[in-house]
Amino acid sequence: MPSRDIIQIDEELCDGCGDCVVACEEGAIKVIDGKARLISDVYCDGFGACLGECPQGAITIIQRDAAEYDEKAVQKHLAGQAEERPAPAKHLPVAHGCPGSAMRDLSSETPRQAVNAQPQIPSQLGHWPVQLMLVPPHAPFLQGADLLICADCVPFAVPDFHQRYLTNRAVLVGCPKLDDLPHYREKIAAIFAQARPRRVTTLIMEVPCCHGLAQAVFQARNSVIPETELEVHTIGIRGGITEESVPANAKQKTSAFNMAG
Repeated sequence: MPSRDIIQIDEELCDGCGDCVVACEEGAIKVIDGKARLISDVYCDGFGACLGECPQGAITIIQRDAAEYDEKAVQKHLAGQAEERPAPAKHLPVAHGCPGSAMRDLSSETPRQAVNAQPQIPSQLGHWPVQLMLVPPHAPFLQGADLLICADCVPFAVPDFHQRYLTNRAVLVGCPKLDDLPHYREKIAAIFAQARPRRVTTLIMEVPCCHGLAQAVFQARNSVIPETELEVHTIGIRGGITEESVPANAKQKTSAFNMAG
């Protein structure tokens, strides 16, 4: 077996964010048990396109004995992935050094003075960032949290969203229609494994495509933290709310009610 360039992933540094999975056009990397792993030597061309996408610097290129890169095997592998799921949307590269994605604890910050004299309803957002693709599983605000996982259209349909849902909760938002839902499943499982939230509430819209997010959360919860209480609230476009309470024993108990939007 010849010696050649190939990636190496340091599991101690890897936080399971999955950015390298998106960057690898050959599909050679997968997040397994909360860590990025090279699934087959033959899928890795050794060029290292994934290196610049790893915010933790966990990926390097080394020389070792490895099977040759096999383009035909890669094409077959990618075709198999395409049959299993819709092709994920191409994500714009994230500027990991950008201050806009840096983690911040907002609970201790003094709110900024409003530009006008009108009284403000205080924000209940306790941390930044909130986008599921940006928050690493080891984020301190996730540890043991009362966790809210929210489809990103929901706040527009719930007038009192901050007071009703955000108070004393960590929040993650995402779109199961436009983002990479299989990656969401892996990311949520990694978050559950590392953060061990004490309670999880999932908010989705009533539209069919939104239910994929609830399913991803449900599957991750059952496989990683099955004893943790989970609730799924389905929000109507006109403000009606249906609450599905999923207790720790995984038997689903449903009650429906309407609230004025």
